[in-house]
Amino acid sequence: MSIHEVFMPALSSTMTEGKIVSWVKSPGDKVEKGETVVVVESDKADMDVETFYEGFLAHIIVEAGETAPVGSAIAFIAETEAEIEQAKSLANSGGAAATTTSSPEPVAATASAATPALASQNGSNHKEGRLVASPRARKLAKELKVDLTTLQGSGPHGRIVAEDVEALSNKGKQPTPIAPAAPIPTSAPVAPPAPRTPAPTPIVAAVPGQIVPLTTFQNAVVRNMVATISVPVFRVGYTITTDGLDKLYKQIKSKGVTMTALLAKAVAVTLQKHPLLNASYSDQGIVYHSDINISVAVAMDDGGLITPVLQNADAVDIYSLSRTWKSLVERARAKQLQPQEYNSGTFTLSNLGMFGVDTFDAILPPGQGSILAIGASRPQVVATPDGLFAVRQQMQVNITSDHRIIYGAHAAAFLQDLAKLIETNPQSLTL
Repeated sequence: MSIHEVFMPALSSTMTEGKIVSWVKSPGDKVEKGETVVVVESDKADMDVETFYEGFLAHIIVEAGETAPVGSAIAFIAETEAEIEQAKSLANSGGAAATTTSSPEPVAATASAATPALASQNGSNHKEGRLVASPRARKLAKELKVDLTTLQGSGPHGRIVAEDVEALSNKGKQPTPIAPAAPIPTSAPVAPPAPRTPAPTPIVAAVPGQIVPLTTFQNAVVRNMVATISVPVFRVGYTITTDGLDKLYKQIKSKGVTMTALLAKAVAVTLQKHPLLNASYSDQGIVYHSDINISVAVAMDDGGLITPVLQNADAVDIYSLSRTWKSLVERARAKQLQPQEYNSGTFTLSNLGMFGVDTFDAILPPGQGSILAIGASRPQVVATPDGLFAVRQQMQVNITSDHRIIYGAHAAAFLQDLAKLIETNPQSLTL
């Protein structure tokens, strides 16, 4: 008998359990090696899970909407149709697959590639002619009973995204017939997503007296925040004048540069002089990271929180950094980030300035030495060196650091150099 178990994969270093978003295959369907069979919601993103086995999806153990611990079996795959009934019996008896005499093979987890969505679908979901849609779009389509094969994707290279499903559902009418998609050159530029206006996003429609279970994302935040309680931290505040930075931003905003990228770049360049602020604690000692990877906290539409990472932010030019940031945010909110895009940060920024917040303290993320909280830039009356008064744009920043490896003087020196860069030489951020 050749029956294999499909295991709940670990899609991130902090993931302890996963939730089944949807099954791409149904019991009895033929599956190919490397083909997506299920979409799993981890503590960070929705990921397509592929199988290393070829055969038939014999039995689903964990249905859509249910959760399972990492490493537990979520389905059985039989190599032949004749073994499907045996797999069902095995599942009902609670036994393990017969082919686990050697260590079980891991299950690969990758996000769907951004390839053109084809109008003609053969129902087999093979690599050629495969309908390409984000996991969130698939989930929403199932809930709203929308046929994805009738949709024209508006995402990169024709990918169907959640907004396409919502638009069709809201209109309540049949979509325009789709002509077969023409091949798209790999060099063709992708239109940037429309800018989003920051706004608080409700998790669900709250009902007085109702208890709403936490989402997978929220549970991950809970675990991470509880883990930081044992870390001795301290906080240092600083006032930075932003007139020069604001002027620079207005000059290059039309070229696609974002304020988030400018702030991340300024922090990364300053960290070059203060490697201890980019380090982290371990039982063996201080871990000095070779790269400066800036995590930036982003609120998710369903109430979660994720920190996409701008890798090597000190070495990447501001224009490329801004393009990367826009892509990261778009894919983060679509739950399409790869693990290295959210778990490789060495220093974190948390910016609430766009909400008008003056000052706040941020909680240190696990595995990092510092996080910088950024407030709004506001006009303030200040005394000038010549004894007069003037109006200057100023923002409050507060750094939270791990006191096991970083001391007050270290944090203060970092903030002093960051302020000096932003106030006296912001143009250097474009070099």
